[in-house]
Amino acid sequence: MGIPRPLLLTTAVTAGALLLAPLPASAAPVREDAPRPHPVRESGPRESGPQTNGPRTDARTDTTATAGADAALPDSRAYPRRTVLETPPENPADRSIKLGLAPYHSLAPRLNALQKLGNRVSVEVAGRSAGGHELYLVTVTAPESAREVREQRRMRELIESAPALAAKDRRIKSTYKTPVFINNNIHGNEWEGTDAALELIEELAKAEDGATARLLASNRVYLNVTANPDGRIAGTRANSAGFDLNRDFITGSQPESRAVRRIAVDKQPAVMLDLHGYVNGTLIEPTTPPHGENYEYDLFLKNAYANALGMEKAVNGLGHTPGKDGVEPAVIPFRDQQEGWDDWPPIFTPQYLAFQGAVASHTVEFPMRVNNSSYDTLPVAELRRRSAINTDIAGAVMRATLKWTAEHRTSVLADQVETFRRGAAGEAQRPVSEETVPGVPGIGPEDVYTTDFPRAYVIPAGAGRRSATAAARLVDHLVANDVRVRRASTGFRLAGKRYPAGSYVVDMHQAKRGMANVILDAGRDISADVSTMYDISGWSLGLLWGASVDKVQEAGGGPHPPGLVPGRTVSAAAPTGEVARTGDLRLRLDDPRELAALNSLLAQGVTVRRAADGSAVVPASARRRAAVLADRLGVAFTATKEKGMGTLHRTRVAAAVTSGELFALREMGFEVVPVSAATLNAGFDWSAVDVLFVSSGLRYADLGAPARTALGSFLGSGAKGGGLVALGSAGAAFNTAAGLLPATAVAGNGDANGVVRVVNAGGTVTGGAPAHSFVYSPLWFTGLGSGVRVDQSYGTGEPLVSGHWRAREDGTGAPGDAAGRASVVSGVSATGARVTLFGTEPLFRAHPKGLFPQVGRALLAAAG
Repeated sequence: MGIPRPLLLTTAVTAGALLLAPLPASAAPVREDAPRPHPVRESGPRESGPQTNGPRTDARTDTTATAGADAALPDSRAYPRRTVLETPPENPADRSIKLGLAPYHSLAPRLNALQKLGNRVSVEVAGRSAGGHELYLVTVTAPESAREVREQRRMRELIESAPALAAKDRRIKSTYKTPVFINNNIHGNEWEGTDAALELIEELAKAEDGATARLLASNRVYLNVTANPDGRIAGTRANSAGFDLNRDFITGSQPESRAVRRIAVDKQPAVMLDLHGYVNGTLIEPTTPPHGENYEYDLFLKNAYANALGMEKAVNGLGHTPGKDGVEPAVIPFRDQQEGWDDWPPIFTPQYLAFQGAVASHTVEFPMRVNNSSYDTLPVAELRRRSAINTDIAGAVMRATLKWTAEHRTSVLADQVETFRRGAAGEAQRPVSEETVPGVPGIGPEDVYTTDFPRAYVIPAGAGRRSATAAARLVDHLVANDVRVRRASTGFRLAGKRYPAGSYVVDMHQAKRGMANVILDAGRDISADVSTMYDISGWSLGLLWGASVDKVQEAGGGPHPPGLVPGRTVSAAAPTGEVARTGDLRLRLDDPRELAALNSLLAQGVTVRRAADGSAVVPASARRRAAVLADRLGVAFTATKEKGMGTLHRTRVAAAVTSGELFALREMGFEVVPVSAATLNAGFDWSAVDVLFVSSGLRYADLGAPARTALGSFLGSGAKGGGLVALGSAGAAFNTAAGLLPATAVAGNGDANGVVRVVNAGGTVTGGAPAHSFVYSPLWFTGLGSGVRVDQSYGTGEPLVSGHWRAREDGTGAPGDAAGRASVVSGVSATGARVTLFGTEPLFRAHPKGLFPQVGRALLAAAG
């Protein structure tokens, strides 16, 4: 008798599927980011912390969630599209009020009134924030009938899908409305873009001059009035989940960033502004090197620099001076600075928009600081004076951009089409030079960043069921970012390698190849190029999200060029959930969704046992519950005869962590109680938790004697639980001060970050883990005491794959110093506490999905 075939669930993996048991959310207030400790970096080593908030219980927690903010905005109705917005209750605590700016609750009635001024202003709700506030997208354009709207959509789709034809289409050249997108207030305590946007909308609605009529006849102006209403109200940089939204591209963990992603995909802006503060004088992109290597940078620089000049003239033309009102002249970093304000990572809004077709996109920083300590210490009159100046400057750059776009509409549109045409044709990039970008001064070899795009990427099927869930997540994420993916209907051969049916192919002859490559490629080591970077320098969903990804440089060696692989373009990954029909079930814990499934089963009271390799054994009696989770989460429950070594229990975590780490823990379904020194000193009930996780904001020295005694009793509880998982320098210091695991933490360069090679020892913590990890202010461990296990080590030789990791000025802290050293260690302390120490950043900003399970497994092990 043959082995029964597994039951394959028929519902595709839906991003952000809800667990059967909802997870608790904290109602604690959001912590405001500390002032910048570095002139160009907006946070110190690692993320700001601790954070005491996380995803809402009803929030979709996967990056590819498509409901709500990520659902397609309607694009078939005529303009104007009048929406009667619901007015929120008045909130006198809104932090905007002190500055004389528009509080969030005033926006809806004001936008309702603006829609009545004529037939140019339309408002739509683009989604909701993490805190539940509506995101208002305003479109200002000349009226369009439904037929004209459909024609505009047809032309927009032709520009992306058939750019070579679009370049010759006379109707596109004459009648296509070039989209301009203005994004405001993505950092909640950088307020003034919102107020300038409201003034601009009213001005455009009322204007009767010919220039405005021509502008709106040839362009659509989209304005995200406030991209971060949570932060605007609270006066915080982050949203209510504690996330810096201008670091959430290209992860897309938050509903606000997914809303912007949907706008970018649906509207395909050619020009974009992102309004920020506070840098004096007004900072206007383009940036210093290094420049993102996946852009068509010659086209981008040509337009971005020209528009920057116009914005600079408009800002300086307002007449503000250092002597009169403290305002320095505007700065264009490409022209005026050497390094430190780069456009290398795709995590910033303007850089992300460049991958969606923007040929000029800019961060603009207002000059006059009104947030953080300035907000608390300056007189109200001075704050309002500064806010008025910032609002004027924001309005000036908006108007200058609209003027420049109107004057250069034909060439801007042609360059967007050319960007897509090069991608679809698979042409090489054009390095920037005085010849390729005439009129831009100071171009040198330090500005040349290009890449050799591969012919294709393949995400293989049949590479082991443990990677199927991760593969589906990656495919869905690619599709959400408007990358075209095909699923093979038959087996095929590429570059001499055979792939089975069901494999996914990303043909790099596509319009948005830059987006595909920045997601899937390993990246580049730029340590030697510049001395300092603005933010992270390495990322790779292809290496860090847990899926197998093959890079195909040449299409030869077989009958199928990538574009002709038999199959179809997908709108979502195929189902991956399955449940064996008979017997007990094995659930691997190599993916965050598998941890989420386990935690849901445990929350329902299912008895689950631990297998020798760290996976979970689920009894046959729970098959129906397993089937629901397999359907919702896309995980596989395979047949097993193993009985397991011990029972797993619902793990309750006391956590002093950053917002990204808290979000990741809850994404895996852990019950988390945020803690701090104040919490513990107030008398914490340790019986309510099983393990302590420390990465940020908790120092052992800050605990009073009673708190230390209670903690010591918890960590000395041995078989009853009481473990510690510690991450980064703060976690390592806590372990040492508490006298737990004998291991010495050695710090690398604090500015270092990127993707590194690692060697996994397997077992409970790193079983099934990827061969790469992520570091930010990396650590390694030496002086390991008896019984300390090395779960993971940095690769030998040169462990850095991509990113920026230099030695310190004294020559120490280099990647070579970490080579072969322990990056993750575990063991049992003399008190009986089970401890795991991480020198890597497996939960960084809730981004490296394939690394999450290392922490999840460590928490389960520490809880006993």
